[in-house]
Amino acid sequence: MEDAFIINRLQFAFTIMFHYIFPQLTMGLGLLIVVLKGLALWKGDQRYNESAKFWAKIFAVNFAMGVVTGIPMEFQFGTNWAKFSVFAGGVIGQTLAMEGVFAFFLESSFLGLFLFGEKKLGQVGHFISAVFVFLGSWLSGYLIVATNAWMQHPVAYSTAADGSVQLASFWGLLLNPWAGWQYAHTMLGSVITAAFVMSAVGAYYLLANRNETHGKIFLRVGVIAGLIASVFSAFPTGDIQGKNVAKHQPVTLAAMEGLFETKRGAELVLIGQPDMDKLKIDNPLHIPRMLSFLTYNRWKAEVKGLDAFPRENWPDNIPLLYYAYHIMVGLGTIFIAIMAAAAFLLWRRKLYSTRWLLWILMLAVPFPYIANTTGWMTADLGRQPWLVYGLMRTVDGISPTVSAGNSLFTLIGFMGMYTLLGLLFLFLVLKTVFQGPGSAHGEAVN
Repeated sequence: MEDAFIINRLQFAFTIMFHYIFPQLTMGLGLLIVVLKGLALWKGDQRYNESAKFWAKIFAVNFAMGVVTGIPMEFQFGTNWAKFSVFAGGVIGQTLAMEGVFAFFLESSFLGLFLFGEKKLGQVGHFISAVFVFLGSWLSGYLIVATNAWMQHPVAYSTAADGSVQLASFWGLLLNPWAGWQYAHTMLGSVITAAFVMSAVGAYYLLANRNETHGKIFLRVGVIAGLIASVFSAFPTGDIQGKNVAKHQPVTLAAMEGLFETKRGAELVLIGQPDMDKLKIDNPLHIPRMLSFLTYNRWKAEVKGLDAFPRENWPDNIPLLYYAYHIMVGLGTIFIAIMAAAAFLLWRRKLYSTRWLLWILMLAVPFPYIANTTGWMTADLGRQPWLVYGLMRTVDGISPTVSAGNSLFTLIGFMGMYTLLGLLFLFLVLKTVFQGPGSAHGEAVN
């Protein structure tokens, strides 16, 4: 049973991490395509319209991959996590069903109109279809985040006679106080990914001396959106989400920060390695009292360490949680620095000729994906050992009749299939990038 538990967790972790490669770009691009279409209407400039249609092609490929990789996760609730489904299906079934029926169909229907209906819709109708694609993708994101938020901070439920939980308030579920800031932080992360991808393609075009007018549009929109999203991802959304963790999951905060002992005036560890044998941070580089200030707005506030909680309630992989959290925060800081430098040079009208920064923008593409992945790892590793925080432990949620061998076989199958899908995705996206946007125009974009 222990082997089956570990393999089931690995399988779900692998499939959801691979799947989230795609929605984060889809949701971010949904907003940026609306921006490009709005600029096309406002300026009457066909190049912005061509840019929007170019990114809609990448959006479509990305959306299709997201659908293909998302479906197996829904089935895993029944095949690998049947006890969890029986226990919590009466609550999370609402948001998961709504995501599939409403948000998905809204997004896919208007995506078809945007891709193929420009001539019949006209430019205003085409813009409206882009808005509904954006709304569908962001509604889908909210319903998924609301599901995860309930697992982090269960609200609006009642316990049935069989021990399962049932939905007591539909609006209480949707308006879970945990969900709002988690959703804002997640969406900003998706915009960061899209902004870096768009900026990278624009930088590539300028470095390669091709499609330069469109490349400048991609850089301008990507850099401005990336700077705004990076700053707001750190503050206020990241800051307030951290305070939520401190309030509702203090043991998680202690593990994230590598705080093994309760302290007044707790330091913020920037670099260090958790030693689980000696229960301390090796080689720490820290800022004195900063964790207390960031958490409670007081320099000498007491922050509970892991020693304040029973060992059985500690997250079950503290080093991985610690490193995931610090990678996310470190990369988020780097994103602000990169986009601030790019925005400054854009304002000075020097970005397009500053090759070293164009190279940085082009090569930085993988890092928002890593940051978003480690962000979700932080959220869900931090929730452990609970599947539903305070209500159901993860070890109690697996399917008792699915063997370790069956789960391992399907995990290997997913790995092979997703490798092929990943290669196909890269081929289709790179083919679109190399083909470039529509016809070039001679006017310079400043």
